[in-house]
Amino acid sequence: MREIVLDTETTGFDPKTGDRIVEIGAVELMRQVPTGNTYHQYINPERSMPDDAFQVHGLGDDFLRDKPVFKAIAQDFLDFIGDAKLVIHNAAFDMKFLNAELGWLGMPTIPWEQAVDTLAIARKKFPGSPASLDALCRRYGIDNAARTLHGALLDSEILAEVYLEMTGGRQPDFGLSTAESHENSSASVVTERVRQRPASLPSRLTEAEKSAHDALIDGMGEKSVWSRFS
Repeated sequence: MREIVLDTETTGFDPKTGDRIVEIGAVELMRQVPTGNTYHQYINPERSMPDDAFQVHGLGDDFLRDKPVFKAIAQDFLDFIGDAKLVIHNAAFDMKFLNAELGWLGMPTIPWEQAVDTLAIARKKFPGSPASLDALCRRYGIDNAARTLHGALLDSEILAEVYLEMTGGRQPDFGLSTAESHENSSASVVTERVRQRPASLPSRLTEAEKSAHDALIDGMGEKSVWSRFS
């Protein structure tokens, strides 16, 4: 199963008031194992950056001025995520921005049921406890020291670790009966069926070695564990 752990940074809280996406970061998981395949893109929002948002992610007007607009990267982004489940912390926030940007371009929007909300998972798993990404990192002992500012790719990488801890993905099952691959994946699973030999291999134990072993077992006495198998 292919999943995409995703995060966005924006100019504010609501696309209906003119806020836009300025960064997208995503990490690919295959059968709950990171493949090393990622997506990262800064985006020119075609508007000025409010100071409150700049204090969160540090992405200012000068930095974003020469970056592509959302229209230029939209199809590449959709091609990367495909129909994979999107693992997002507070999915309603990122999904409303992604679908607003796609809708303004007249492109197909992402079905809401395609998203998996890790914030909802955390609140159900730890009712009454803080469920922010930083709080979950502390709970699971995940190093987030590099997270001095919000960054979409870094937050996606951290969220991937948190998600795998919450869902038990760090101990995947051993079902290797099928192999899954994707053209964007750098990892693949190869399954080989092992069949019984048509004829047993000849014994490599010499008569001298067998006699020496039997003598050793006899010397242990009748109550020894080995005597049960001799």
